[in-house]
Amino acid sequence: MVLDHFIHGGRDWVEVKQIAFGTRNTTISLAKPRSPKPTTINASSSSSRWTKSSISLVVEEQDLLGGFRLHLPRLLVVKYAEIGDSDFLQRQREAHRQFQGCPQIIRCYGDECTALNNGRMIYSVLFEHASGGNLADLIKTYGGGGGLAELDVKSFAKSILLGLDCIHKKGYAHLDIKPKNILLVRDSTRKRKRGASASDGLIAKIGDFWIAKSPKQISREIFRGNERSYLEGTPRYMSPEVITENKKGPACDVWALGCVVVEMLCGQPAFSCRPGETLKDFLDRIGVGGELPRIPAGISKEAHDFLKRCFVRNSKSRWNAGRLLSHPFLKEDTSDAKAPKKVRYSKLK
Repeated sequence: MVLDHFIHGGRDWVEVKQIAFGTRNTTISLAKPRSPKPTTINASSSSSRWTKSSISLVVEEQDLLGGFRLHLPRLLVVKYAEIGDSDFLQRQREAHRQFQGCPQIIRCYGDECTALNNGRMIYSVLFEHASGGNLADLIKTYGGGGGLAELDVKSFAKSILLGLDCIHKKGYAHLDIKPKNILLVRDSTRKRKRGASASDGLIAKIGDFWIAKSPKQISREIFRGNERSYLEGTPRYMSPEVITENKKGPACDVWALGCVVVEMLCGQPAFSCRPGETLKDFLDRIGVGGELPRIPAGISKEAHDFLKRCFVRNSKSRWNAGRLLSHPFLKEDTSDAKAPKKVRYSKLK
């Protein structure tokens, strides 16, 4: 049920407008702080999370009286749902607790549980606002949709890998890495110039931990094997082991990253359904048929080799995020490399 009546906000924020509707009856809204000045809360307030309009937030300063100074930006994104439908939101919040402080992950400012006048409880989570949109929109619009220059691809890929490295070191797996979930935040320290490259003044950050799995959840699913009858994630970014064995883990994110890099390079997805093809047939092509992504021709040999490391079908032999961060593709200067004017493909060898 959409909470159209819930438009006033919480203790520290006011809803500006609803911008989308997410999983499990979740509403996503643009919001602003109730007060332009930093809010002082007591150190014990985080323990009263389930009281009316109480909030437990990440804070930046501690004042001399033992309270905390809460700094909220001028705009933020709030995701909220009725408490009975908030399990996905609570999982997101718990995941973000593990990655707090990682610059390549969308920041979470805290959560809040608010009692409405009719007695219903609303659970809300406050997130950083991605003022630059998402990577999917940038790929579609920049350069006529024909792909980004390698310099931009390298910049975004490195940011995503840094975020994944942080996630994986905590034992988590994101499991839905795709351009739409890579959010772009404008760098306040740099002014974007007219005619600048696609990545200039933008910081790529990983968001939307809807289906992320913790170490315990990953271990539990490995123990149960292929018991579950449904797949989670976005089909065209799913790795072979997810499709054939429902096997989930950090290696799945690396395969998906490779798909994202291909999409950035040529403006088209690495995998697409053929005319008249069912979803099952599409997944069988990747999982059982052994099909590998088409690699855009005309890219540097470093980019080609980088993708080769991402698209190893055996997940145990696939490079991990930490190892990929040392790959020459992310180190060498490719400032003169341009996106191919006409998309051509070569086989992955």
